[in-house]
Amino acid sequence: MGLKVKECINYIETLINVFTIENGKVKVLLFRKKTDPYKGYWLLPGEMVKSGDALENTISDVVYDKIGLTSLYIEQSHIFSKCVRDNDELVISVSYIGLIDSKSAEIKREDRIDYESKWFPIDSLPKLAFNHENIIDKAVEQLQNKIINTNFIKKLFPGDFTLPEIQSVYEQLLGKKMDRRNFRKKFINLGIVKPTGNKSEGGLGRPATLYIFRDEFKERNLF
Repeated sequence: MGLKVKECINYIETLINVFTIENGKVKVLLFRKKTDPYKGYWLLPGEMVKSGDALENTISDVVYDKIGLTSLYIEQSHIFSKCVRDNDELVISVSYIGLIDSKSAEIKREDRIDYESKWFPIDSLPKLAFNHENIIDKAVEQLQNKIINTNFIKKLFPGDFTLPEIQSVYEQLLGKKMDRRNFRKKFINLGIVKPTGNKSEGGLGRPATLYIFRDEFKERNLF
């Protein structure tokens, strides 16, 4: 005999895993909690769903009010039931993933009394509050499944990039090293990118050719 929802769930919340790429590293945006419980721990930006409000409206409010962005690529990730929050209240957590390029990832928002924000590499996360580590793991798993699609990777690189940078993203998400020459040959032969005519500046080693995705190309999987 199953439990009635009203007997075990107090609230519904939306949480968003905002990912960006910085120097070939996949990073997620986290907020630091300055009050108990979990004071000093980090957590995903989110908000409780108000009575009668839609999930989509709530997550849009999070993106604008807490993160300071007017637009962001968003899609739903997973639903987590019976999550314990402040005051031992049980909630259903609906998580989303959001993608933003590094040039647009400047956070423009008013400082909040209870939170500070920072980007963390997905393989070097700080202490996380509640069950947010599990929520991030599920979101990264979704990225791993989608990153092989050419249209999806384009959302993370709307501007220029180097091939070593984009290869580093695949290696981090897929958890394996790739031969540089084979990756370069395969990526270029797909016909989805074109050189900008410019070279990268700064960093170690020789300047690398900068590429951009073509405006239109046939959607396909890379691997």
